[in-house]
Amino acid sequence: MAKMSIQALRDSVERIYTLPALPGILKRLLGLVENPRVSLNEISDFVSSDPALASKVLKMVNSPVYGFPGRISSVNQGVLLLGLNVVKGLLLGVSVFDLMQKSMIGLWEHSVGCAVVARIIAKRMGLREPDEVSVGGLLHDLGKVILILQFPKEYGKAMDLAEVDGRTIVETEKEYFPANHASAGAWVAQKWSFPKNLTNMIEYHHKPHLAKVASYQTAVVHLSDVLIRGRGYGFAGDGSVPPVNPATWERFQLTKNDVKKILAEAEDAIDRTRDLVL
Repeated sequence: MAKMSIQALRDSVERIYTLPALPGILKRLLGLVENPRVSLNEISDFVSSDPALASKVLKMVNSPVYGFPGRISSVNQGVLLLGLNVVKGLLLGVSVFDLMQKSMIGLWEHSVGCAVVARIIAKRMGLREPDEVSVGGLLHDLGKVILILQFPKEYGKAMDLAEVDGRTIVETEKEYFPANHASAGAWVAQKWSFPKNLTNMIEYHHKPHLAKVASYQTAVVHLSDVLIRGRGYGFAGDGSVPPVNPATWERFQLTKNDVKKILAEAEDAIDRTRDLVL
């Protein structure tokens, strides 16, 4: 694995849809989402045609991850309210994570928790698209899912090494891959025609100060990731709680009391997401 080039890794990551274990419904979904001209009606019709997928989408839309708890009764209604980019992210979240629910449910829990906190912070900061930031929280570790699915043996070793050495998964990924999960997630986001805002949230969630666009939103996802790790909800691949990027603290000017209020608001919402186990 150490000899694999970055381009070879990227090619492998972008071929996620060729995995033999990938269900037919997900292969068709990836083909649909990858089309930059896909419409809301096409997505709504596709989701509605599969009862299991429709049920998962409605469960997610009506959760505290988004702003319509208990109010959305149809897939079409949810799609129209959330918009194309948010719906694409939601669909990929509930579908791709579903592949690994048995092997690493903690990563799904961590991602949902991050999405909840990201939305709370985004609203608190007055951002115009809190649902888009929430999707950034949900998908920030998408690269981990892809790497686990494509390279289960190597990624398992990276997680074991992180546990034994007390290092972060970002550090130990370097021992087995020429790029980390943030880059892998961004490659897939680009392949699937995600907007630059969301791609940057995924790519720079560990280094928000490097985000080329949506730097504020990326900083929100970064902070949410750290806070949800500190709370101990889910499992992000290692047991560490990294420090918040100094530029993020400077930008948000949050006090300890502010953080306590954010976490207190998130507490009940996160508890109400426990039935989102896919």
